[in-house]
Amino acid sequence: MRHFLFCVAFLALAACGGAEPVWAPDDQVTRARFVSGEPTSITLFTVTRVKDGAGAHSGLLINGSQVIMFDPAGSWHHPALPERNDVHFGVTPKVVSFYIDYHARETFDVHEQTVLVSPEIAETVMRRAMAYGAVPKANCTRAISTILHGTPGLEQVGVTWFPNRLRAEFAKLPGVTTRTIRDDDADDNHGVLIVQQGDPRLG
Repeated sequence: MRHFLFCVAFLALAACGGAEPVWAPDDQVTRARFVSGEPTSITLFTVTRVKDGAGAHSGLLINGSQVIMFDPAGSWHHPALPERNDVHFGVTPKVVSFYIDYHARETFDVHEQTVLVSPEIAETVMRRAMAYGAVPKANCTRAISTILHGTPGLEQVGVTWFPNRLRAEFAKLPGVTTRTIRDDDADDNHGVLIVQQGDPRLG
């Protein structure tokens, strides 16, 4: 319960932000499409508070027939990337770096867990994320865990409200690789978005 209340309290920070329905036009989504040459995979991002390790937010990177970021109820965005209900398209490695940099700061760490999956599993996770719809505030982890639990081959991941519980269950998947990103950026990290808007690498 403490972790859930924490997520609610920090909606405006790195954690669960607003979640109004968004639907980018087909041409923008098609134009932004990015296909990775890496093996198909899913990556869970968990944001935790440095002070006590409390879970604050969950995000899911899906590398299938294209690379998308499912950031349910998240506050991160980039104007050059089309979005449909918390699904961001055109997610290149540079975009992933921006996503991590936005969340990692002096008061929050970011934990990245990646597992290789079959193309079929990656596509199922992607379809479920695209179909989930706009996610209400404080429902970030529940949305991701629901999608994973409902995917054949990932049923062992239980449905939960709590970022750290999902992180612990995801860690049990075979072959997971993990890293933790720490940053000493000031807590008010929204200047990162300003930098992104003028970055020619995302133009």
